[in-house]
Amino acid sequence: MKLPDPLRFPIGAPKVGRSLSDAQRSELIDQIESAPMLLRQAVVGLTDSQLDTPYRPDGWTVRQVVHHIPDSHLNAYIRFRWALTEDFPTIKAYDQDAWADLSDARHGPVEESLALLGALHPRWCRLMRAMSKRDWKCEVMHPEDGLRTCENFLVIYAWHGNHHIAHITGLRDREEWW
Repeated sequence: MKLPDPLRFPIGAPKVGRSLSDAQRSELIDQIESAPMLLRQAVVGLTDSQLDTPYRPDGWTVRQVVHHIPDSHLNAYIRFRWALTEDFPTIKAYDQDAWADLSDARHGPVEESLALLGALHPRWCRLMRAMSKRDWKCEVMHPEDGLRTCENFLVIYAWHGNHHIAHITGLRDREEWW
């Protein structure tokens, strides 16, 4: 079995599909809650030149990664709300590479996305902490990935924040930017 590229998948792949205990869900929510602070710490002090450095060959720049995380997590928040308020909604997929290539993601100040993430995550985590066991089983239809539950999304998005933060901290370690 071929191992994933450590520059592309520094923390491995998400482990979706298993049922989670209350304690495991709580731990994953805590990870989502801490992501804005950890992301801010990961980019503190970086220059524009460093922010415009790809985290791996043919990868996004640090700036694009910072803007991508709230783009993705805003979608996740909306997906949770659809799952909790509609019967088996079909959600919209989006082309994350095209979004990351838009001018605001390629050139915009990272502070805007850090602030956006910092505002989004407390509300999202408050919603998740109020969910019942039944709510975690609510489903959506993803046009590319098929049926997903809120519990699946919890695993994916806790991993997602950690994954991209590791891209940035890994680059900082390799380049000795601390």
